[in-house]
This record gives sequence, C-alpha cells and structure tokens, in this order.
Amino acid sequence: MTEFHTPSPQPDMERNRLPTLFEVLSRRTLPPVDLFSFYIYMRDQQRSVDYLDFWLDVAQHMSLCRHYVRELRRSVMIGTPDGDKSTSKRSSQILENLGEMTHPAAGPSMLMTEKEKNQDAQMSAFLREEAANGNNNGHSPSNSLGSVPRNTTSNDRPRPSFMSSPMELTSDSNSPAHTVARADIRASAEKILYTFLLPGAEREIILPHAITQEITMSIEERGRDDPEVFDAAKDYVFQAMERDAFPGFLRMKALGNLVPPSMMMRLVLGLLAMFGGFWVAFILIFLDYPRLTRVWLVLPFTIGVYALCSHQYALDPILALVGFSEYTFMSFSRIREPYVRKLLNKRALMVMGVTILIDAALVVLFVFVPGKRL
Repeated sequence: MTEFHTPSPQPDMERNRLPTLFEVLSRRTLPPVDLFSFYIYMRDQQRSVDYLDFWLDVAQHMSLCRHYVRELRRSVMIGTPDGDKSTSKRSSQILENLGEMTHPAAGPSMLMTEKEKNQDAQMSAFLREEAANGNNNGHSPSNSLGSVPRNTTSNDRPRPSFMSSPMELTSDSNSPAHTVARADIRASAEKILYTFLLPGAEREIILPHAITQEITMSIEERGRDDPEVFDAAKDYVFQAMERDAFPGFLRMKALGNLVPPSMMMRLVLGLLAMFGGFWVAFILIFLDYPRLTRVWLVLPFTIGVYALCSHQYALDPILALVGFSEYTFMSFSRIREPYVRKLLNKRALMVMGVTILIDAALVVLFVFVPGKRL
C-alpha cells in the first residue's frame, strides 16, 4: 500500500539573515525567534494574540482539508470500496490530478507558488462540489480525528489553545487513528467562524466588514467549508501581523534578550545603585578618605551602569554571551537560532564595552578628585 506523507518543515540552519514572519509561523525557526516566543510576545506585549490564534486555526483547517483529501485520494487510487462510494468519476479524476500536496505549511496567497495555488484551488473546488452534493458522511470511519488529540514533540511546543482544541492533527500521519471525517472539516470551519468572526464572538477579531460578511454567508448560507473561504481574512491578518507586530518582535528577540518587566527591574536597580554610588562618593571626598578606599566605588557604579545599560539596550550582555534569552519574566530559553546568536553576541560585546567605559570614567573621576574635609 502506498502512503502519502507531508514532510514537516525543518529550521534553516544556514540562514544568514533574520527570519520572515512566514518562516516563524510555519515553525522553521529556533528560539528565541520561534513560534512559541512569537505567541508569548503577541499575548504579553501586543495584547493581540487572538489574531495569531485565528491564523493558526485557519492553517490547521487547511492541514485538515489536505489530510482528508490525501486520504480520499489514496482510497480512490487503490480502488477501495470507500473511495468508490464517496466519489463520482469526475471527483475521482480531480483527486488523481491533485498530486500529493506535499507543501507543508498554509501560507498567505502572495507567498505561494503557482503549483501550490493550483493544488489548493483544485482541492477547494473538490470540497465545494462534495458539499454541494450533500456528501458530508463519506470517508468517516468511527475513529475519525474528532476524538483524537494532537501529538506534539518537545521541539513543537503548542500554543495554549492547542490543548483544548479537538481539531488538531499530525499532518504526516496516515494511520487509521488519524483518519479525518468530512464532518470534522465542517466543524473546523464553523469553529473558526463562531470563535473569531461573528459579531460578539468569544474572541472576535476586527476585520473589514466585507470580509467577515462574505465568510459568514459562505459558511452559513452556501454551506461551504473549503479553505478558500478564509483566504481574504488570512491574508489580511498576516499582513497586519507582519506590519504591526513582527518588527517589534524581531527588535525584542533578535536585538535584545529581556522582557519589559525585567527591563523595569534593571532600571530601578540601576538608579538605586547609582544614587548609592554618588552618595557614598561625595561622602568619601568630603571626609577626605584616601584614594585607595575610594576605589571601592567601583562596586555600586558597576552595578548601576550595568543595570542601566541593560535597560537602555534591552539586553543583558552576560546572559547573551552565555547563550540565554528571556521569554517571560525570569524564565529563560537557550538561543538556538545561529544568526540571532551572532547578532546578540556582537551587541553584548558592544554593551559590555559601553558599560566598562562609563564605569571606568566614573571611578577615575571620584577616585582622583582631590579630597577636602568639611
């Protein structure tokens, strides 16, 4: 029996540049610019994680449809009774012409190749025809995907909503336990509509009225559930995230390694240390303490300057040089994206140099200034 596998996207270890949003969303990047980190950023910094959840659910819907059609195509090609019952001759021809649909990620239409666009368009046309013929029960064994949770690995950490979603899927499995029912596709489309798009929905996202109205009519009145229903909304959300959220994410994760609460803590610590350093320095000067004693001013000044520089550059140079980045307050992950590691190491050395220069200047100033006892 021939099996059709969709290869999982692999990180590009040779990438000598910052990743694109599509590479992050399709899990082709490593920490600290991976999908998990972007999800945390959208949740904690942008406060717009619903847009990312919508994108991920639409991408999952596309994966669900591809998996269903691949399974149905295999049934037709090997001539199983299920395939004979659930498809007409015309549908069988469409399925055979689709190919194996090996592209793994559901990206925005502007980034798809012509082959991918044609395959997805034919798949959507097949699903529309199947829905119009009232065939919502074909290819629906009792162990369909609706009751099967999503499998994950340690390198593919799920977003929180993954944990409660019944529609998750491991796209490269063709075992019977992962068979997709036609009703699962319909349920997935309705879940997206009722969760994100209808006015007053639980997690309503703001889209142009024309887009939401067209999607609502297509699903509720025309009975559609094919992936093309969400194309306009998916492209709109992708462009919004790419324009409004992703540049800030790259600045925070590729040029720094601290989150705002940690930066604020360093600001407070730095100001207190600098205040203490200046206070002690003037006491030592006006009490005419020897210069050797005043050298101890290096301790508060070093702490203060280091903390303030870390706040200013959103980068803790020691953490960066040992290879760690903060994704939530006081929680750290190892920097595994090679290009980001190089960038952070260069910036860490620069910040360390600035810290040493300012610290040395302050110590020299207050050590060598003549003392005068008041």
